[in-house]
Amino acid sequence: MPPAPVHRSVTDRIAIGRQARTAVPRSSHADWAAGGDRPDAVVLLKEQDATREPDLVPVRHGRMMLSPLTFYRGAAKVMAADLRHTPRSGLDVQLCGDAHLSNFGVFASPERTLLFDLNDFDETLPGPFEYDVKRLAASFFITGRNNGFVEDDSAEAAMASVRSYRTAMAEFAEMGNLAVWYSRLPADEALDLARRSATKKERGELTRAERNAARARTRDSLRALSKLAEVVDGEYRIVSQPPLLVPLREISSNYGMDADELEASLRDQLRSYKATLPDDRRQLLGRYRMVDAARKVVGVGSVGTRAFIALLQGRDEQDPLFLQVKEATLSVLEDHLPRSRYRNQGQRVVSGQRMMQAASDIFLGWTKGVDVSRHYYWRQLRDMKGSAVVDAMSPTALGVYARLCGWTLARAHARSGDPVAITAYLGRSDSFDRAIAEFSRRYADQNQRDHENFVDAVESGALEAREGV
Repeated sequence: MPPAPVHRSVTDRIAIGRQARTAVPRSSHADWAAGGDRPDAVVLLKEQDATREPDLVPVRHGRMMLSPLTFYRGAAKVMAADLRHTPRSGLDVQLCGDAHLSNFGVFASPERTLLFDLNDFDETLPGPFEYDVKRLAASFFITGRNNGFVEDDSAEAAMASVRSYRTAMAEFAEMGNLAVWYSRLPADEALDLARRSATKKERGELTRAERNAARARTRDSLRALSKLAEVVDGEYRIVSQPPLLVPLREISSNYGMDADELEASLRDQLRSYKATLPDDRRQLLGRYRMVDAARKVVGVGSVGTRAFIALLQGRDEQDPLFLQVKEATLSVLEDHLPRSRYRNQGQRVVSGQRMMQAASDIFLGWTKGVDVSRHYYWRQLRDMKGSAVVDAMSPTALGVYARLCGWTLARAHARSGDPVAITAYLGRSDSFDRAIAEFSRRYADQNQRDHENFVDAVESGALEAREGV
């Protein structure tokens, strides 16, 4: 059970934040230098590979080779090891754990409103709020370099995300608890905010974001059916597109079972997953029957973990539901922070997501695998989900996006942390903003060195990579 909440006055909460500022000066967050005992990044990544699907590990390596940015996206474990040596104010929140800029996007709320929010919680865990802020800001600096910006523009994008976080947290510090909880950013409002703060040049670039939002509204299970399935003997089956999409009927031997045994085990898993849903969602899901399933490769950091999709059918063949089943391993932060109170890692992910998101998928749940040491969480595969194309952004567009991400991260942290104490720590000046921007520059240098070493390991044969997948 979590500890009982301590109810302090606003005055006392302000004092806690100011005391933390004295103990851990905001300027100290600029510090970053690799110590002599820093673990080798390639070694850390190989440790992760040991529990992943062997045939997909080279795909992961190939994606991470592409650029320092794709490497950063897949190297949350490396940064987690580095952050443990950085200053901590002692002000904890529910962390995303992997709050880089590509883990924000749009999706549909249960009320069918398109929201902008965090959308990846594989590494979620309670911890120092600074961890997420640094991971986010460094991702903007690295993206700026990736897009060919001058250093000042990359630094400005990083600082814009932190400035937005700080000013938004100050707003949440003035709100009541329910007002914070109900705060959300509809995609239409995000676009309006971007338009109001944009220059004439930026407004032209916003048309791309508007098109992405419009496309997201069409991304649902029925649309997925046309792309991922075909009719065989009068019933839909998931198509085979190896190695990215492989029906279980073709890879059952990978798991030591024949096709019938694997199908039976998956149906058992479906029943176990249903038990984690509220009664009303369980009844709704009970109106669907599973017709097929497949292994599906997703993302960069998740490649090689076990991930599947299940095709269910409701009223008729035009009433499909695609569920995504993703393996949940220990958070990369658990090597350096207190372990999660949840024994099932899928439950850890689900609970963290519900805490941080303004609205979560109605089919979000968890289960154990046939191998009970493996845990999974379930959700809809496509529910009006969409993401920004960050590597095509100009400095001005990236700055607007940074402000949206900073606000969103602050809102997520304010739900679980103390916005009053955090605001008292951050203060009204830009001292914290500038410190994190400098940290981002230094860490971008480190990430670039790690990427170069990673590419060298592939070229020397120490790592196997499959590119272009």
